[in-house]
Amino acid sequence: MRRTRVVWSSSVGSRLGLPPRRPGRCRRAVRTGVLLALIGLMQVVGRPRWRFAAIGVALIIPGVLLRGSFPASLILLPGLLSLFYAPFLPGDSHQNCARQAQLRRELAAYSTPADRRDLEAILAQYPDGETGELRAILAGQALAATRPGGLHRLPRS
Repeated sequence: MRRTRVVWSSSVGSRLGLPPRRPGRCRRAVRTGVLLALIGLMQVVGRPRWRFAAIGVALIIPGVLLRGSFPASLILLPGLLSLFYAPFLPGDSHQNCARQAQLRRELAAYSTPADRRDLEAILAQYPDGETGELRAILAGQALAATRPGGLHRLPRS
């Protein structure tokens, strides 16, 4: 007895004489897009409270989409924990934000490389615990100066 073979699925391209497409091009594009969106989100989110919330949401979404599988439980639980932990992180008061903004404006006056070297030489004489905030602001301003667009977007510390 001879059986005939039945093809359950065939690509449309093979019936039309077109070359076969690579399977996974769309999946790779979606994966790259999600990765770029997460990197962009981490650049935008500067405060620790919002960073934990964004990481929690970024882990919860695939955990919910993959529910019922083993990896879902591995990424869903840390996502929920970081999302619920975010409101308990200490936030900045309005006075602290105003003080840091004033400090950034004052440190922006040291714009030439010679001024920066002099200020860094003065800061090198003191311990890091006392000058850590100043060093972080100066490093952020130096990084922002090297970005395309200049000092328009200063990172928040």
